[in-house]
Amino acid sequence: MLIINILNAFICSSQDPSWPAPPRPPLDIPLTVAGNFMELRSDHFHSGVDLKTNGMEGLPVRAVAAGRVSRVKMSPWGYGIAVYIDHPGGFTTVYGHLQALAPALATQVLEAQYKEKDYSVDLTPPTVELQVAGGELIGWSGNTGGSSGPHLHYEVRRTADQHAVDPEAFGLELTDSRGPIIRGLRLYALDSSARHSPYPGEAKGFATEPGPDGYRLRSGAEVAAVGPVGLAVHAVDHYDGSSNVCGVRRIDLDVDGRRLFSVHLDEVDFGLQRYVNAHMDHALFRENDMHYHRCYRQPNDRSILYDGNGTFIPTPGQRHACTLTVLDANGNQAVLRFTLRGATTEEARTWPGRASGTNVFHWDRENVLVQPGIRFTLPVNALYDDEPITYSREEAPPKSLSPMHQVLSDLVPLHVQAEVTLEAMDLPVELRSKTVVMKRDRKGRTSCLGGRWSGGWVTARTKSFGAFFLRVDTVPPTLTAVDLRSDMRGREAFRFKVQDDLSGVENWTATLDGRWIMLVYDPKAKTLTHRFDRYSEGSGTRTLVVEVADERGNRAQRTLTFQR
Repeated sequence: MLIINILNAFICSSQDPSWPAPPRPPLDIPLTVAGNFMELRSDHFHSGVDLKTNGMEGLPVRAVAAGRVSRVKMSPWGYGIAVYIDHPGGFTTVYGHLQALAPALATQVLEAQYKEKDYSVDLTPPTVELQVAGGELIGWSGNTGGSSGPHLHYEVRRTADQHAVDPEAFGLELTDSRGPIIRGLRLYALDSSARHSPYPGEAKGFATEPGPDGYRLRSGAEVAAVGPVGLAVHAVDHYDGSSNVCGVRRIDLDVDGRRLFSVHLDEVDFGLQRYVNAHMDHALFRENDMHYHRCYRQPNDRSILYDGNGTFIPTPGQRHACTLTVLDANGNQAVLRFTLRGATTEEARTWPGRASGTNVFHWDRENVLVQPGIRFTLPVNALYDDEPITYSREEAPPKSLSPMHQVLSDLVPLHVQAEVTLEAMDLPVELRSKTVVMKRDRKGRTSCLGGRWSGGWVTARTKSFGAFFLRVDTVPPTLTAVDLRSDMRGREAFRFKVQDDLSGVENWTATLDGRWIMLVYDPKAKTLTHRFDRYSEGSGTRTLVVEVADERGNRAQRTLTFQR
């Protein structure tokens, strides 16, 4: 009997997942899309659908089908308050950025948070245990975590491997009667022998316009190239009733009637998410909000999204018929037809190409840049392709301990972290643990990378290129009571404003009459909030102690009393 049960379990898990009955919507209101599945995002493909909540929080969020709560994650970042439900048939649904949990879940989570003395918990059965029916309330919509506005993030995953799949392909009905929009075409020289015809004026690509049978390049554009080139298409989609820019689902490139490349944006493997930076033109996405999808594979792009390599070598003197077909999640399509002429090497001599030379960071080996005062180390496979090295040095910014070292630009993507080491030889002993590596991006925004002092150098890790310099952080965070009064009788909660001007808030804690109570940190609002619960209720004179520390260990503390 045991063997039969194990065999049945294996057979069920190996089958394609399916819904026993059609799932219901997760919201009670008409569904409007703010962002869709596999839409291009910074450092990741969007793994679900963002559903608008009419600009407000507190709408009921319901399980789309019967199932078992398999995970609840509470965090100030990411999905914020998120609920995961495993359903019979092999799907898991995810509901993110919630404002609050339904009472049955909230009670279990609160108990676990007080047991661990931490708001940020990641809970699975048996710590949390709840069976839910289809349509049952699981929480209320919100704006927690990395959300930039009130909405519900909804995902469908295969339970077996936790890969996200398109909710629209598995039960979520959204209205989309419009085809994708094709806005531009770009060419990329893939080695130093390749060149392509220049774009008109200051344009970033060849612009398109609607034609009688699809899209075409604007009048006067001539696309020509010599040597191996790759193509990219700027394509977006819109849903009915929404002006939000969304992503497309599939792109096919045909040259002279032969399929050269296909992009299938229909599955998210979370371990491969960062390859989105190889798939899109990262610089144009970050700088110009352009959604250029590469129709070729970069050397270090190991995603599972493609059929074919996409490299094309035009024949000099020949006119190649090219067709780009773009489909959205609902089967609507847009087609761009154009001619790519094979040029000669002499004709293309002054055209844009690829930088040649040996002064490059190589994608397939470790690279170390050494300049006075800095060592910058890139591990193997940190880049998607070779990149020309650019480095400059500026005088020390105000309050800094070192010159500012510019290494490439944050418009060049990194797949894995690099190591930056800056010289700090004459640093007094008492300041060594307080010294941090700072990074400034192309827009002048600074962020703290932390760092560790050793042997006269401070080393930190960075997820992007930029300008690097040293600063000392000896100033504790500021901690200000916002609405904590001497008489808190009848009040539900209190808040503190917390700010840190350099290394950032790292941890926080509070006790009430000597017992730990939970503070909820909101990094967007820079607040710490306590909502009175069964662990903190009590009457009389109460003594509250709140302490906050930054990343360098500088601490601020407030002790206050109130009546309850």
